[in-house]
Amino acid sequence: MPKFLSETQIAQYERDGFYHPLRALDAGEVTRCRRDVEKVERESLDDIGGAFRHKPHLLLKSLDAAVRNEKILDAVEDLIGPNIFVWASLFFTKDLGDPRFVGWHQDSTYWGLSGPEVINVWLALSHATVASGAMRILPGSHLQGQMSHRETYNKKSFLTRGQEVEAEIDEDDAVDILLEPGEFSIHHIRAIHGSGPNNGDDRRMGFTIRYIPTHLHQIHGRDRALLVRGKDEFGHFDHETSPDGDLSEQAIANYVSANESHNAILYKGAAEKGV
Repeated sequence: MPKFLSETQIAQYERDGFYHPLRALDAGEVTRCRRDVEKVERESLDDIGGAFRHKPHLLLKSLDAAVRNEKILDAVEDLIGPNIFVWASLFFTKDLGDPRFVGWHQDSTYWGLSGPEVINVWLALSHATVASGAMRILPGSHLQGQMSHRETYNKKSFLTRGQEVEAEIDEDDAVDILLEPGEFSIHHIRAIHGSGPNNGDDRRMGFTIRYIPTHLHQIHGRDRALLVRGKDEFGHFDHETSPDGDLSEQAIANYVSANESHNAILYKGAAEKGV
């Protein structure tokens, strides 16, 4: 018996490779997360190494609460089982007039995880609209398996290598993932997706959380993850810890170390570092 998703929603996810919208946060929780993130951006970038992107849930208690949100975890459990790691999180934030984009790609290309049983949660902290550059997904594309990608290293790309699938894409087939603040979508690691620049009237703030079952392992070496539900009976990952306080000394040290480790995996074999 599913905990959060209906049988129909699960069937649609399995057919299309994604499902939306689902509600996780209330207005107060959204405000708190956005306030905390923007405060770091204004005041503390130097303290955390100059970048605020990969694994920010290790820095802020509001983001730690978001990755542990019961509704999100129930939806994830319905798809990958009860023993769950947060392997990664990051922000895809597009400011007003930001020309950056996300090319058509599959998330599975460079992650180094041993299997595709990964759930990507895209949690909106602002309105995700067509104008603001909402994510777009090609239904059923996850069923094509892993596809070849070209590495463009385009400086306007959000992706580590500016990677794009080599196949021809019919954009008329894509679905816009429109979300209200506090809503989330889920998509499969092999679903082909991308997004355009922000031509809207507010920042487009998307908090992506990547959940994996504890039986997966990292093929590029020893990796880290945060256990958020169930048990780890495999020991494939070193366990990360939640922040003991916002931007505490311990939290910053964990964040910086986790970024170094995570980037070593994402850029393994890359000709150069992208964004």
